[in-house]
Amino acid sequence: MIRKLCIPILFLMSIQLSFAQEVSIFQDSISANFNEIKIEADKHKQLWGKDLYGPMLLVDPDTRQIFANFSDSTGILKQDGKIYSGILPAEINIANTAVNWNGRRWAMIMLPLPVNKQDRINLLAHELFHVSQPLLGFQLFNVENNHLDEKNGRIYLRLELEALKKALQAHNETERKTYLTHALTFRKYRYLLYPGAYITENLLELNEGIAEYTGSVISGRDRKQSSEHFIESINSFLSNPTFVRSFAYQTTPVYGYLLNNTKKGWNREITVKTNLTEYFIKAFNITLPNDLRKATALILHQYNGKAIISEEEARENKTKKLIAEYKSKFITQPHFELVFEKMNVSFDPRNIIPIEDKGTVYPNIRVTDKWGILTVENGALMSSKWDKILVTSPLKIENKIITGEGWLLELNDGYSVIKDEVTGNYKLTKKRETTNIKYQK
Repeated sequence: MIRKLCIPILFLMSIQLSFAQEVSIFQDSISANFNEIKIEADKHKQLWGKDLYGPMLLVDPDTRQIFANFSDSTGILKQDGKIYSGILPAEINIANTAVNWNGRRWAMIMLPLPVNKQDRINLLAHELFHVSQPLLGFQLFNVENNHLDEKNGRIYLRLELEALKKALQAHNETERKTYLTHALTFRKYRYLLYPGAYITENLLELNEGIAEYTGSVISGRDRKQSSEHFIESINSFLSNPTFVRSFAYQTTPVYGYLLNNTKKGWNREITVKTNLTEYFIKAFNITLPNDLRKATALILHQYNGKAIISEEEARENKTKKLIAEYKSKFITQPHFELVFEKMNVSFDPRNIIPIEDKGTVYPNIRVTDKWGILTVENGALMSSKWDKILVTSPLKIENKIITGEGWLLELNDGYSVIKDEVTGNYKLTKKRETTNIKYQK
């Protein structure tokens, strides 16, 4: 009998030992990740004249478990060997971003990290740049470039990227300058078609473009690896449903990398007032044609232009139908409108859909506000002023949990859901006293 009992006990002890070993190995891996970015950031201090290494939160999106390299001010993070760990509060959204939390400004990065060391360092350095961004004199601009979801906006961005790919593979400087001239010609013609893009694209490039350039430098890739990385990144980017908030990850790093071959430290000349397009034109000593329309027509065949135009015409027809469906779903039909008070959001910038002047549909988004937490997995319309978000009408209300088609609202005390009998729309209202939510028909 004793022997029979020993077998399961030994088996259980073996499982516990194995689990403990796995935890130890994982913690060692996290610690090693912190150490490798610390080393690379120190090596590249001259890039911005300071060491970008700083507080980092590596977060498991499924469990909300945090692994950090510094402690926090309130003691949520407990020292665990060489690192700190804890659970991220529900009201904090998870994303690759910079966040002010518990006494520090952190670089937050979602787990798992890339397997490739250089890709991993690139990502960590990108977010660490955002942490230091205000100290470096850069504001955090996160503007949308909705013209890049329109046919011509997409066509001339794609042509610009194709020219940049060729510039990366050029055999000599003369050839490279020709490709760069073509890339910037496509860009300037895009600005001719969309005059406001001259400003909005630049703002995003000053934010995400410069951050991604920083990550690419600190990653430590050599020339061959850098060229391969940028080409692979552009090809991957082109498969994204939309370009409006993510194009700068592709453009600025390539221009910056190519410029750094002849003008090291160029980035130290950039300020929040710099127009990067004009800066690159001057830095590469490029003269653009006077007739941009004619020039683009003459060279687009070199960059698969005919196929790109055909693909974008087909996409435009599909997009028009999708926009009509979303307008019906979130505007024409009864819906639920949540007005922001003090909101914070996280979302995937690769799949958003601009809806004319009405706002932007985010297929996946998480919003935290004074009224609670909204988690969306099947689309929500963010207003163009970012003052409210619209989802479909509620299907079920149970106490403080409200659910609809692909969304869930965890309501805080002091708020309730009411229905406007005239419009059929739903909205939030503050209650004078905290009671159970009542479904008002």
